[in-house]
Amino acid sequence: MTRKTQIRITEPKCLVRLLAGAFIGLLSTQAFAEQPPPPCHPNPNAAADRAAVANRGDVKNVPGPLKNTLVRMADRPHSYLPLQIFAEADKPSMLFQYFLLSTEGFEPNPFTARFPGINDKAMLTATGANCFLPTIGSARLALEPKPGLPTDPNNIRAFIDVFTDLSYLFVINNESGWYEGWMIHDMHVPNVAQPHQGGRPQFGTITAADAAALKAMGTHNNVPGAIFTMDGNAPHFPSNNDHFPDRQTNVVPIQLSMGAMNCMQQSDCHGYWEFNYTTNWIHPLYELPFTGGIPGTYEAGKIGALSSLIPGSGPSGVKNNPINYGDNPNNAAPLGASGPRDPDKFDADVDNQREYRQRFIPSGLAHEIFLDTYMRLASFEPGVPFPQRLFDAYAAEVKRVDTNGDGVISAVEGDPDTASDGFPDNTRLYLPATSFRRFAVTREINDGFLAPRFAPSQRAWVQTGSAVDVRPPVAASAGRDGDDR
Repeated sequence: MTRKTQIRITEPKCLVRLLAGAFIGLLSTQAFAEQPPPPCHPNPNAAADRAAVANRGDVKNVPGPLKNTLVRMADRPHSYLPLQIFAEADKPSMLFQYFLLSTEGFEPNPFTARFPGINDKAMLTATGANCFLPTIGSARLALEPKPGLPTDPNNIRAFIDVFTDLSYLFVINNESGWYEGWMIHDMHVPNVAQPHQGGRPQFGTITAADAAALKAMGTHNNVPGAIFTMDGNAPHFPSNNDHFPDRQTNVVPIQLSMGAMNCMQQSDCHGYWEFNYTTNWIHPLYELPFTGGIPGTYEAGKIGALSSLIPGSGPSGVKNNPINYGDNPNNAAPLGASGPRDPDKFDADVDNQREYRQRFIPSGLAHEIFLDTYMRLASFEPGVPFPQRLFDAYAAEVKRVDTNGDGVISAVEGDPDTASDGFPDNTRLYLPATSFRRFAVTREINDGFLAPRFAPSQRAWVQTGSAVDVRPPVAASAGRDGDDR
């Protein structure tokens, strides 16, 4: 049942007023004006808030659909206006990509819809705020033109700011819950290349035998350059018509966290994330069979069967001593760095003070692991089934970059300037921001995992949207940040 249908059943008066208001809004020259129907209360400062955001330096030059969404959120009741982008260099930050978010495009779930006999008599916990105004949102990607840093967003050394504004999601109050944004890279079939001596594929490629096996799958979708699908048929992205567990997307996503956020008193949420080589890291992929999002794993009792709390390379790899690799409350950790674990402590003048207990791995290394798992059917462990292939691939690919053999990619080992596996540096280990073409927001709960809840399914999604490129990029900042670091 869709959310619109459930509103018609449970909130008929609110729906009639809402539709009437929307129709009047469409007749207006300001179609973004949108106030909730009674008994909810309108924004008394709507006109001033609309004008303030529309004329703000970080908004006035952006493309119309994005500007309309930001102004629409300012018009509605809110605790805070959409986040302001401050310049972090002498030149303005440049908007090069954005996402518009909604509750459409994935299977309705108990966070976004009513289901008879399941949650139709329960309090709403995610959507439905302010008398059921639609849940919308945006994510903006702006490049910082800092001195000495790249100004091309395709360069993995570029520094990029990500601003997420959501309207409306209810505040989360229990079990340390939060909402989390995820930029999503969908795997493509790579090019064929001559393998290394011994048969191992070159980084980022497949062998001719792999290509033949992939092309034979399904309806022969899986040829170099195509979006990879697990069944070999045409890509099926998440859809409103999906049904877990029998009808699900067949693409393979790499999901990069945009950080956690909660919502404000009036159900608006705002998040800021710095995207660069220090944050372009992916959750430990070996968690995926234990989140409940792969059909059959919940029924097999796999949820919670593994913990990645102590960094290592997973079930097929290195398992570390919790005293050396756990979250030490003391000032100094046994093997270097500070005692309390701090994954953000990526750079230091002394390498021994950089964080060595990373649970995440660089995004391009995650890509390589998924090539082994899903596409190197002939060149990597032929015939070994999932999830053992995933566990083995994770351990094998981490080992190629892990110089001290602890199963962890430390800040030093993962640095783009560090050499590994015969390469002069690690730039290959990072996917550019522009390669992440989808965005999702999930409702999380404190389960100890870094992977999205129920990944890779959409059972915990509350919003999603696709990337829109801004070419050429436009100036999109107002004022100056107090600290340009």
